[in-house]
Amino acid sequence: MNIQNLISIDIKKALINSGAPKNCDPLIFRTLKLNIGDYQSNAAMKIAKILKIDPYQFAKNVILKIKNSDMYHTIKVAKPGFINIILNRDWLSKKLEIALYSDRLDIDFVTPQNIVVDYSSPNIAKEMHIGHLRSTIIGDATVRIIEFLGHNVTRSNHIGDWGTHFGMLIAYIHNNKKKSISKISLTDIEKLYKKAKIKYDHDPKFAKLSREYVVKLQNGDQYCQYLWKKLIDITITYNEKIYKKLNVTLKNKHIMGESSYKNMLPEVISDLKKKGIAVKNEDSLIVLLEKYKNRCGNPMGVVIQKKDGGYLYSIIDIACLKYRCEILKADKILYYTDSRQNQYLLQIFEIAKKAGYIPKNVKVEHHMFGMMLSDDKRPFQTRAGNTIKLSQLLNKAIKKAKKIIKQKNPNLSEEKIDKLSNIIGIGAIKYADLSKNRITNYIFNWDEMLSFEGNTAPYIQYAYTRIMSIIKKSKTPLLSLKGDIILSEKFEIELALILLQFEEKITYAAEKGTPHIICSYLYKLSGIFSNFYESCSILFPENKKISISRLKLSLLTAKTIKLGLNLLGINTIDYM
Repeated sequence: MNIQNLISIDIKKALINSGAPKNCDPLIFRTLKLNIGDYQSNAAMKIAKILKIDPYQFAKNVILKIKNSDMYHTIKVAKPGFINIILNRDWLSKKLEIALYSDRLDIDFVTPQNIVVDYSSPNIAKEMHIGHLRSTIIGDATVRIIEFLGHNVTRSNHIGDWGTHFGMLIAYIHNNKKKSISKISLTDIEKLYKKAKIKYDHDPKFAKLSREYVVKLQNGDQYCQYLWKKLIDITITYNEKIYKKLNVTLKNKHIMGESSYKNMLPEVISDLKKKGIAVKNEDSLIVLLEKYKNRCGNPMGVVIQKKDGGYLYSIIDIACLKYRCEILKADKILYYTDSRQNQYLLQIFEIAKKAGYIPKNVKVEHHMFGMMLSDDKRPFQTRAGNTIKLSQLLNKAIKKAKKIIKQKNPNLSEEKIDKLSNIIGIGAIKYADLSKNRITNYIFNWDEMLSFEGNTAPYIQYAYTRIMSIIKKSKTPLLSLKGDIILSEKFEIELALILLQFEEKITYAAEKGTPHIICSYLYKLSGIFSNFYESCSILFPENKKISISRLKLSLLTAKTIKLGLNLLGINTIDYM
């Protein structure tokens, strides 16, 4: 249930009936002070200014036109034209009861759309590094959220399994007689790649040979295909372990690499030429975009095919868009890559729209994100300046979590310590990233992310654990919690209101692709519960009815935290 949406519908109708434009925004906000109201609308002042009338009198006319509903206790106007809404406490109690006994916390399903989400997208023949973290976990959190709301989601792991780097590797393996690669590891392959890259950059003959192997691979050469498949299998097997450790929902079936579209490329090239979109330029094939200018102020040319016949990433991405719209019937396509890819993707979208591959009703969005930085505000790297492997980062998080757990609870068994270390360490890494607005850079800090205070995963995980401990101490079977939820104390009402805001936050996070909204909500919810716990006795109140009511509020809080963390791909724990 989305309270903000329900109020918005009523206020908007009243505004329109009072003379406001039909497209007006009711501007509903959650107030910060209970003595003012639970929700507030500022729309009357904005609309009154446009209509050139008194905002206070206009707001008073508006509230007279709000339909009678058991949802509202009082609706009043405060100068110069604020509409303050206090919700009926009995109505709130009933809605809390429904949420408590609902598997989905009474969160509505939306009208489903077909949504393709492109995320993670590591390169083949290389270990995943820290640069893949944000795309992987922000994309996966968004997928979990929109799928929970009822959308039909296609996860797409658009791996880099095609291109020049394969030509280099195959040429190097062939030249060095490394024909048997069945037992080779990904670490070995990456070492070979580094040697191949150096040779490619300094040896023109090898560079030429590498390009020839790219064309051979793209034309289906048997030997090249054999090596290519081996390199892919080794990388995918390694990546599976990373995804499992990260608690990410990507599986092998979600891999749709660049090679998946290779058979479409000749047809797309031909179509773009036929439509006059692609033109020859010094033996290469390019698309000129009037919307984008080069340094000389001329239309920017996007190369889609090299003069040797080799295909560029651009034409693969155009074919990919065509496939997603025509075959997958996408209503919306979301890309999770860093901000440096923004202009390139916008150009690809422009070409695909120009060619008619993206229907007008289909939304294509680049949900870009910033970088992870060190204290010196530079890209987070090793002391030697190398990119950190993702496996190293995760292992270090688990190790640091284990040290903290042993200090806090040395009596736990090794088995429990290992389980806790994984959940807390991985959760801390993911939450530290997801809790930041994705469009901004952020500074990576081990101490902050593993702290049991502040906006961190351990703090929220501990809040859940504490609630479950309280419920256990009550020795009251959950099925025996019979009785109304009573909302009389300030902190009971505050907790009730934020619990019923959960759907608002999920809906917004889904629309904008911003998981940090859910993180902020969970942090605030945990803090409000802490105030509630300190001010309202749960186990020893003045009577049994109040005890049951507060246990119900506690249980609903725990269920909300658990679901919220699950939507972020973070696990909860029953002991700590």
